[in-house]
Amino acid sequence: MTEIQIDQNQIPEHIAIIMDGNGRWARVKTLPRIAGHKQGVKAVRNITEICGELGVKHLTLYTFSEENWNRPQMEVSALMKLLVSSLKKEVKDLNKNNVRFTVIGDVSKMDNFVQNELYEAIELTQNNDGLNLNLALSYGGRQEIINAFKGLYSHINSTDEITEELFESHLYTSNIPDPDLLIRTGGELRVSNFLLWQIAYTEFHITNTFWPAFGREELLLAISDYQQRERRFGKISEQIQ
Repeated sequence: MTEIQIDQNQIPEHIAIIMDGNGRWARVKTLPRIAGHKQGVKAVRNITEICGELGVKHLTLYTFSEENWNRPQMEVSALMKLLVSSLKKEVKDLNKNNVRFTVIGDVSKMDNFVQNELYEAIELTQNNDGLNLNLALSYGGRQEIINAFKGLYSHINSTDEITEELFESHLYTSNIPDPDLLIRTGGELRVSNFLLWQIAYTEFHITNTFWPAFGREELLLAISDYQQRERRFGKISEQIQ
């Protein structure tokens, strides 16, 4: 099959992905849910490598939401162990490939052994200047906005001082640009409390493909779709042209 052609000069700087469908992928194959999550880790590795090759600067993956804490404890525990084992296995390759690893979300809710692994990976790769692989862990968009407001409130004397730029400086994503492209796998048509502030002008691409099956062709198709869009940011076409 001929590979989908994309314009290398219009690669999105920041791609965010809602990685949905691990459990459904496993169910279709009559496998336990954790098998879907393990296959999903392989998809993360693959997509990270491809984004690095394409020149994407930031890749934010919705890995574990604030609401996911409400899942059965056995599954949550298995996911945390899988996260740690995957990091242990992958972090040296990430560092070798000049990938910087970062995390957004309330990781303080995670067990110490998980936090320690995350902080070690962050520290090891902090000076890398290639792709920024950014995992959203124990993350919720509403939670982030409330936390940002609390941080902002303690630094102002009057609400007249509040600007978008000042507010954004208190978000988890203060050091990275808003996503250009948001991909959701698994076919659901919702944002699931993900980057609510940041996706105001993000282009969406929805695919029915479950995350474990999402690969190069699907990613290139999403980028090609993105490259056909006219990003007006509230203006009209004539102003953009």
